[in-house]
Amino acid sequence: MTEKYKIYIPEEMRLRLLNDAELFDFYKKDGSVNLNGFLKKLLLQYFDEYRETKERLLDTILSDLSAFSSISHEDADAIADKIMNSYMRNTEFKSERNAAITLTVSGRSLDIMHSIENNMLSRVSLSQYLNDFFSSYLSISRKDRERILFQDIFEELNTAIRKNSIIRFTSTSAPKVIFTVQPYCIAASKEEQCNYLLCLDNETGIPRSFRISRIRALFSSSDKFIPNESRKLELREIAGRSPQSTSKGIEAEVRLTEKGLQKFHFITKNRPDVLKKKEILFILTGQKHSWKNISIASEKRQ
Repeated sequence: MTEKYKIYIPEEMRLRLLNDAELFDFYKKDGSVNLNGFLKKLLLQYFDEYRETKERLLDTILSDLSAFSSISHEDADAIADKIMNSYMRNTEFKSERNAAITLTVSGRSLDIMHSIENNMLSRVSLSQYLNDFFSSYLSISRKDRERILFQDIFEELNTAIRKNSIIRFTSTSAPKVIFTVQPYCIAASKEEQCNYLLCLDNETGIPRSFRISRIRALFSSSDKFIPNESRKLELREIAGRSPQSTSKGIEAEVRLTEKGLQKFHFITKNRPDVLKKKEILFILTGQKHSWKNISIASEKRQ
């Protein structure tokens, strides 16, 4: 059984949700962004957490109000509901709901929509409830939004890491290739705010990095590997520096002009780290891709 719901939300919110759908690789077969598929996944993965968080907050408010004997239970319920639905609403997005989206659901996602309709709409409309739901999700950091959407993959990867299990999977970046790797850790990129699996290729031992949201058909085998302590330290260093790339770091001395120094501080993404500074001489270290940003040097000596 399938049902369609027309939901009204602010245009800015629609664009933010569409951006996440694209960022986390929700695409249709024709290559267009699959917003509906993304929203269904969000309902499945975040609804229980969102509902339980709201219920805990509501219980706390009611408990505090119960300390006042002059407030009846009925009034306490009304006050708590007012606080939840008005004063604690996220104000990041405009109140004007000028964009319409059609949500097509079936199976468990349809059950969730029925649960919302039957139990959550005593004082708000369905559109308002979902506005609050989406707003709550978008207020979370990107790396944690990725964890919410792909929590099943995170859990299986963490289990494989803990048990030293060899895993196999495909990736949306290379859908026809089956990767067999030894998983070591998961780390978030400071620049991209996305999560990466750092691992070793099972055959070559070469360090590899895979974005979690792009992993598909994950399988944990019964085969085990013996962790390599030196490689583990190497991968942890990469995790702390730039987990989106496992290429070796490049160290260089760079002499910056006054203008170049100003521009260097403007670089916010993939900027090499400063190991040492001597007047205009900077000793920098960074991975190969980060040096694309350093066109500001008047002299470079490796």
